[in-house]
Order: sequence, then structure tokens, then C-alpha cells
Amino acid sequence: MLGVPLTELLWLVGAIVLGGAATGLLAGIFGVGGGAIIVPVLYEIFRVLGVPEAVRMQLCVGTSLAIIAPTSIRSFFAHRAKGGVPVEVLRIWAAPIVMGVVVGGVIAGLAPGWVFKLAFVLITGLIAAKMLFAPETWLLGDHLPGPALMVGSGFVIGLYAALIGVGGGAVSNLFLTLYGVSIRASVGISAGVGVLVSLVGTLGYVLAGLPYRAQLPPLSLGFVSVVGLVLMAPISTLCAPLGARLAHSLSPRRLEIAFGVFLMLVSLRFSIDLF
Repeated sequence: MLGVPLTELLWLVGAIVLGGAATGLLAGIFGVGGGAIIVPVLYEIFRVLGVPEAVRMQLCVGTSLAIIAPTSIRSFFAHRAKGGVPVEVLRIWAAPIVMGVVVGGVIAGLAPGWVFKLAFVLITGLIAAKMLFAPETWLLGDHLPGPALMVGSGFVIGLYAALIGVGGGAVSNLFLTLYGVSIRASVGISAGVGVLVSLVGTLGYVLAGLPYRAQLPPLSLGFVSVVGLVLMAPISTLCAPLGARLAHSLSPRRLEIAFGVFLMLVSLRFSIDLF
């Protein structure tokens, strides 16, 4: 670590600052955690600092989930203060989402990485297409389904989020808007989903990384880098309310278009990694 050139370290610090700011804005605007930005930034940081390849990605994902937690909490309360969060949906989803995160964490330790990247590309591409090209015609109903399907969907959202290492906001947004929930309400609910996913997921990665202490950098708590968390989390948390204000200042259609473009770019990034 001491041998890393000062110029390279300055670039990495700049990347942390920009990545943290972008993460907070995305959390506030779209109700997503920003893991698609956090993970690649952290991956480059840990590469330069010499973290072994065998544990580098796990450390990135675990740290990302820890960073998402305070950002999602602040984003959720910012949306709730504006009256845009139907908390009854979160009450139904809480237990099944937690169960999905736990199961997804177990599966993630067994399957190869390309499976998760492919799943990310397919799901985000579908969501982006819905937002950009069929905002009103892709509907499964004009109100949310019954308890059984709500519980099942919550489990799938938690499972997906744990497999990909994100907050789950993208999938919850898709589900809610397919049943006629407004984009503003859905991003507020998605921020709450991010709180559940990130808190449970962070704990899981902390426990999973304890046997690998010898391979992890100093000040790591399992697969969570305390240094990365301390540097990036405050910036992203401060920017989350600004994103929420932007979301409520945009028309619903403009918000859908912005969300669709964002997801299309993320999907493209992961598509490139597959080849």
C-alpha cells in the first residue's frame, strides 16, 4: 500500500468521491442502491492496493451493501417525508425479502460469476425496455395482487438482490409499475427495499468473510472494508436527499425515461463484461 504512486492514489480518491456522489443521487432519484457504480470503483481500488483476486469481488460486494445501507435509509426517509411511500407494501414484503437475501447469499457462494452477470443484463434490460418504450401498455393489473403473489415477489426480489449484490430497487420498481403503482411511489418503496437488503446482506458478507481474514486488507470486517465504507458512505448519504428532491421535481414520464436510460447503460456495461 505504501508503494502505490501518489498520483494513482489521488485518482482513486477522486473516483471514491464521484462514485459516492453518484450513488447518493441514484438512490434518491430512482430508489436504487447504486451498487452498479460502487462495485467497479471499489474493485479498482482494491486491485491497486493488492487485495487477492480470490476475495476481491466478495469484498467489493460486501462493502457495497454496507455503503448502500445508510444511503437507502436516508433516501427512504426523504421520500417518506414527501408522502411518497406506501409503507403497507413494505410490511408485506419485509419477511420474504429477508428470506430471499439469505437464500441468495448461500447460492452466490456456489454458482460462477457469469451467471449473475447474465441475470443482471436480462433483468435490467427488460426493466429499461418497459420504462422507455411501453410505460403504460405493460401492465399486469391496475392494483397490487393478493398476499400470496406479494409474498412470492418479495422473496424473488430479495433473492435477486443478494445474487447480484445490489439493493433490489430495479426489480421492485418493475414489479410495482407493472401493477399500476406510480413511479414516485415505487421509488420510495424501493428505497425501503434497499434498506432491508443492504442490512441483511451486509451481515451475511461479514460472517462469510471471517474465515478469510489473512487474505483481506487491514480494517476489514469479514468481506466489508471499513475504510471503503468510511470514505464513500458519508458522501453518498449526503447526496441522497438531493436525488429525492430531483425525483419529485420531474414529471413522472421524465423520471421513467431517466430511469430507463440509466438501467440501459448499466445493462450495457455488464453485457460487455460477458464477452
